[in-house]
Amino acid sequence: MNVVLWIVAGVLAAVLLVSTSKMFVPREKLASLGGAAAEWVLDFSPAALRAIGVLEILGAAGLILPAALDIVPILVPVTATCVALLFVGAVIMRLGRGEKATIVPDLVYLAMAVFVAWGRFGPESFVN
Repeated sequence: MNVVLWIVAGVLAAVLLVSTSKMFVPREKLASLGGAAAEWVLDFSPAALRAIGVLEILGAAGLILPAALDIVPILVPVTATCVALLFVGAVIMRLGRGEKATIVPDLVYLAMAVFVAWGRFGPESFVN
């Protein structure tokens, strides 16, 4: 179970890091490259997209670094909970835009974050 939690946390961290491209790529270009699934960026200001990107970077770091460096490892499930809330926001935004077809990846990432939070708060906690 520990290995599975590490793998899921690693994949989720990678997804969060990749999605930070919204901080560096102009929203118009991102919307045109990503198709219908990326048009949501046009609804947000560049500052809001940077803020979301910062949250994603912090989430990626918080899923891996506290446990890997053995510095306050309780932050891993706390971060996973925060990442789950980030994806709840993404799901709500997609539903508000009527994007039922593009909501599936966000639901999968939400489930992954909940799984990591559950596993690290419960059966495979880093805190003894």
